[in-house]
Amino acid sequence: MMNNANEISHQTKLFGLIGEHAGSSRFCAVINKMFKANQDDIMMIPMNIRSDDFFFTLNNMKQSHVNGAIISNEYVRQSVEIIDEASGLVKRSGMCDIVFREGEKLRGDIFSTRVLLEKLKDLGVTKIALIGTNPHAKAFSLMACGFQLSYFNDSLEELMVFCDEMELSNPDINRISESMSIDFSGFDAVLDFSNLANLNMVEKLPLYNLDMKNFKEYSVLKTRASQLGANYIGYDDMIEELTAQAYRLL
Repeated sequence: MMNNANEISHQTKLFGLIGEHAGSSRFCAVINKMFKANQDDIMMIPMNIRSDDFFFTLNNMKQSHVNGAIISNEYVRQSVEIIDEASGLVKRSGMCDIVFREGEKLRGDIFSTRVLLEKLKDLGVTKIALIGTNPHAKAFSLMACGFQLSYFNDSLEELMVFCDEMELSNPDINRISESMSIDFSGFDAVLDFSNLANLNMVEKLPLYNLDMKNFKEYSVLKTRASQLGANYIGYDDMIEELTAQAYRLL
């Protein structure tokens, strides 16, 4: 049982939140409150890690007393290169946002995409415009059973490769560029997993607009949603759902 002073004993199971600005996130505070409320002798500690120290830090976890970690959005691609065992979803998408130490090996998986899917279901979303082809887009596409997806990207060639890799049958693919005028109001939600410099070509947005950027990362979708008076949901707006899922896994 964790004591009232939140002290760490030799028996306390430790997990980390690894990110460039982990100490600024509410994630640890929220999940530690859950551990304490359920009398779990577990604690999550924020680990502020710069990009050039990330490989060293995660690799050294294999010989540490830390039992695993949540990986912040900016490092979900790099983590795949370090883990010893990966779930099928990690292998196909190229991202990993949660790791577990098992002996001196790290096993990697994805949990945030599952939270995003459940969030969209709770919002009653069916028709989604998915922008981009990065690992987040791949993970979502692989898990998006029950949703009607339309795919958007600035390069149609890249998008076609993406669809082939994801083994999509007759996908609805569309080009998006600054020279165009885009109306997303016919969708229930927009998911932006692109590297676009801006979304100024978008004239109308739907009711829900989401990405997985944390509050320290610049979000072009958040900026455009603010300009158009539309609703935006980012990573930190889903902290309660994310910590609840992480609690179940840890």
